[in-house]
Amino acid sequence: MKALVLKDYMKFEYMDVPDPEVGQDEVLVNVKAAGICGSDVQGMDGSTQRRIPPVIMGHEASGIIVERGGKVKKWKIGKRVTFDSTVYRLDDWYTRRGMCNLSDGREVLGVSAKEFKRDGAFAEYIAIPQHILYKIPENVSFTQAAMTEPAAVALHAINLTLISHLDTAMVIGTGMIGSFIIQGLKLAGCSEIIAVDVRDDRLEMAEKLGAIAALNPQDQDIIEEARKITGHRGVDVAFEAAGNSDAFQIAIESLRKGGTLTLIGNLVPSVDMPLQRVVTHQLRLQGSYAIAGEFPAVLKMIASGKINVDALLSAEAPLSEGAEWFQRLYEREKGLFKVVLIPGS
Repeated sequence: MKALVLKDYMKFEYMDVPDPEVGQDEVLVNVKAAGICGSDVQGMDGSTQRRIPPVIMGHEASGIIVERGGKVKKWKIGKRVTFDSTVYRLDDWYTRRGMCNLSDGREVLGVSAKEFKRDGAFAEYIAIPQHILYKIPENVSFTQAAMTEPAAVALHAINLTLISHLDTAMVIGTGMIGSFIIQGLKLAGCSEIIAVDVRDDRLEMAEKLGAIAALNPQDQDIIEEARKITGHRGVDVAFEAAGNSDAFQIAIESLRKGGTLTLIGNLVPSVDMPLQRVVTHQLRLQGSYAIAGEFPAVLKMIASGKINVDALLSAEAPLSEGAEWFQRLYEREKGLFKVVLIPGS
């Protein structure tokens, strides 16, 4: 089969590779659409140590089942499916308690790290365990289904956060995850959503998706603006999806007393925490990691139009042209959001 392989850092090759072997509990999926994730773009230069070459990246995808293992009974050949990015064990202690995203020994599609390597979906075929498959609704395209994964990451963060109707929320980092968080917060009943980013094109998109204010910390005092909007209290909840120290500090300073900060971004391993402010303002800090069962809900919301994935789609391109699109995303081309690669085209 053909695949887009990261042969070395910053070097891709579209090449022939062996077809995947299909396990007894797996199906072989003919990939029809695979989205380029920000973590893939960040990993291609070696900075994250999560894409050690050679590796086939890609964990946001959809396709058609073309083969199934001997123990697979539920899933039929020809079924349109998408799948979780996390491969977890069903007998794990965390999985049995509804926290499959935290399971011991979990692996992520398209990730190559010191702990494991698992090739991903930037290929014509991929072998997927049957328990992480999800049926695509009839009115949802392969490309739309390939965008389920980042929307599910956003929904997981929202589900972890105590939100009341008429709350004011701040979303820091309005890439794909942040954009889906904004949409989810509107559905959750937040009255005012403040978007924060250093890229004006992303802020423009955030406003289109429902943010009442779009603030750039390079041009504005975010904390002061947040206080003006909230009657000088601060926001009720904040979602930090950028994953750096500056974004973390803005989130902490923008929260009202008793507010909640949900952390999704993790580009850097550590940040300085203002301990006294956290304690004396009785702030609640929590991490949100990956997905824990949100796929079915997201697929229903895409099918019903409650979540708009099309607004974030910038381009569909042949997998053979993937290296070029990776470079454009790496260079932060203005107006470029989600790029979905199409194998076999």
